[in-house]
Amino acid sequence: MMFARTRSETNRATDLYQLVQVDTGVAGATPHQLVAMLFEGFGSACSQARGAMQTGNVQAKGLAIGRAVRIVEEGLRAGLNLDAGGALAHDLNDLYAYITLRLTQANLHCNEAAVAECQRLIGPVQEAWAAIAPYSAAASQPAYAHPYTTRDESLQ
Repeated sequence: MMFARTRSETNRATDLYQLVQVDTGVAGATPHQLVAMLFEGFGSACSQARGAMQTGNVQAKGLAIGRAVRIVEEGLRAGLNLDAGGALAHDLNDLYAYITLRLTQANLHCNEAAVAECQRLIGPVQEAWAAIAPYSAAASQPAYAHPYTTRDESLQ
């Protein structure tokens, strides 16, 4: 059958399409764009968590906060190069640790204000990241230690 007939078949087809779009976006993205995607995913997860809190959907809240924490810990924080990134990388590391703590507290106490605080804290970092996009693409050898360079890249 070429086209889905039932609602569940349609939902599966939609899920697969979205998965392919995400995979395609990630595969073709620059390192700078990948970090921007992490920021976008964080904002989306936090918004979903806040919505779930407002409707009393505990399961959706937990899943969304868990996704936001994973983005911070496994994406943004793990990508920092503390050796070459200087004070900026250390400050971001501390900020991300605080955000993880606040998200965990928000999940435990169903505290929407804590999630909103995390979104406010990430906002300026996300805006600054977006602002350096043109410089990131143009610079072949930056004069500073980029906070998200890999340890191997910083040695070159």
